Amino acid sequence: MKLYFILPLLFLLGQVQCQERELEWWETTVFYQIYPRSFKDSDGDGIGDLNGITENLEYLKELGVGATWLSPIFKSPMYDFGYDISDFYDIQDEYGTIEDFERLLAKANELDIKIVLDFVPNHGSNESVWFEEALRGHEKYLDYFVWEDGVVDENGVLQPPNNWISVFRKSAWEYREEVGKYYLHQFVIGQPDLNYRNPEVVNEMKNVIRFWLEKGVAGFRVDAITHLFEVDKELYGGKYPDEPLSGDLNADPLSYNYLRHIYTSDQDETFDMVYQWREVLDEFKERDGFSRVMMTEAYSSPQVTMRYFGDGEREGAQMPFNFVLISDVNGDSTAEEIKYALDKFLTFKPINKLANWVAGNHDNNRVASRFSPELVDGINMIVLLLPGIAVTYMGEEIGMVDGFVSWEDTVDPSGCNTDDPINYWTASRDPERTPFQWNSDKNAGFSTADKTWLPVADGYETLNVEVQKGVERSHLNVYKTLVLLRAESTFRYGRYESVALNSDIFAFRRWHNGVNYVIIINLRNKSYNVDLTYFENVVGNLEVVVSSIQSPKTAGQVLEAGAVDITGYESLVLRVV
Repeated sequence: MKLYFILPLLFLLGQVQCQERELEWWETTVFYQIYPRSFKDSDGDGIGDLNGITENLEYLKELGVGATWLSPIFKSPMYDFGYDISDFYDIQDEYGTIEDFERLLAKANELDIKIVLDFVPNHGSNESVWFEEALRGHEKYLDYFVWEDGVVDENGVLQPPNNWISVFRKSAWEYREEVGKYYLHQFVIGQPDLNYRNPEVVNEMKNVIRFWLEKGVAGFRVDAITHLFEVDKELYGGKYPDEPLSGDLNADPLSYNYLRHIYTSDQDETFDMVYQWREVLDEFKERDGFSRVMMTEAYSSPQVTMRYFGDGEREGAQMPFNFVLISDVNGDSTAEEIKYALDKFLTFKPINKLANWVAGNHDNNRVASRFSPELVDGINMIVLLLPGIAVTYMGEEIGMVDGFVSWEDTVDPSGCNTDDPINYWTASRDPERTPFQWNSDKNAGFSTADKTWLPVADGYETLNVEVQKGVERSHLNVYKTLVLLRAESTFRYGRYESVALNSDIFAFRRWHNGVNYVIIINLRNKSYNVDLTYFENVVGNLEVVVSSIQSPKTAGQVLEAGAVDITGYESLVLRVV
């Protein structure tokens, strides 16, 4: 074949190869998690609410955020601050009303911000109508929960059915005289587990999903999914078996880590239920062409986590949460350990699925406290510029730190159940839930109340949104720049490779259609001169696109790829020019 025939053919093949598929909204947006109780109080009672969120949606728009996931807002006695739901079809009074929620949705739609709700399917509340009816002997609702007979010990004393332990310590069983049996609660006593071996429960929870989808929500984050099913006791003679010891020498007999939870987590039926919920979401997509998203919370092995994506025939969650930046690494981790953690999810995930990245949430210490305040920008670079979906917990964009919450002010059951006024803080989740820091006014601008539900963190007078808006070099402005940058084709469609240049320097490259970016993060307070020509096609001059707030470099500055000076804790986004 003549050369002049070959060249056009190669050109056409190249065009086909470089075609970029149209991405769905959830594949490109930044998800921003709001813990409603702590975001903004609109009525002065010291508790954040829906109207406080509605009034500040423009802030999310300024960030470049396109979707917000709200921690639970449903009717609840608040033993676990909304994760013990007494009515899945209504709003908790202190957060507002259904009408307030509808106004929130309408305002969000005006700003093109999607609303994602927390779906808490594993358990309800012992103050729900369902549970109250169960105690009255109503057969339908009795079977909504998991009941078991107790066992009588050698002293004639009734004991729980087996050795199962709650995530929040102590027995996972609670006796009710009205029924003459124990009910299962894998979390606090006020959270009785729902019985998913009952088809009526399955249908009820699908109806909950449909109810909120009809309201206009864009999807759900599914809480504590690993606990949804317990082993089928009929396989064990009609009795739930004891769980084996974990072998953890540091765990006391009342703690969750004392046992290996082979009968109460990651059961095969759980994945099938996720696939069924996806079918419900897809009912709505088929109706109007708009995808609803599902995120699943599972602190599981990569092999287990990947099953939430689907089984090859049926679709599951679009976003099985990737917690490696929370569970696998921290401020003591080396660059090699960071690389290993990040590569893990990318290695295990199906080739046709997207990764997702999250560095903080309402259950774990904030990035500035778990890593260091100096690494806030670097971690945000990782979350926002790696291939896949980005999720930000409120406050990470300004580098909020964990607040100090005294034993007297502690309200989180995870901390209170330690019964330990000295070491309670190691289990309490209150520090990462302290009120959002808007400005330097009273209570950081969160509330006009004399007392807020949790105390505001120290240092809010200088660490807040208003201050960071008013200066050129701030975590907030770095974050906004990164969100804009991730909209480029290189970060939406580009390839990825990473390297630990040494134990302190982690770097990764994103490239697409001849455009090359290198992101470099120094994890320690030590200076280095590094050669970035390790990366293919990274040669010559590099332009600084984004620099962390403590960096001496500014946007537009040009560096030599073969010899880049990196100061302590410096993080940079560089582009080959």
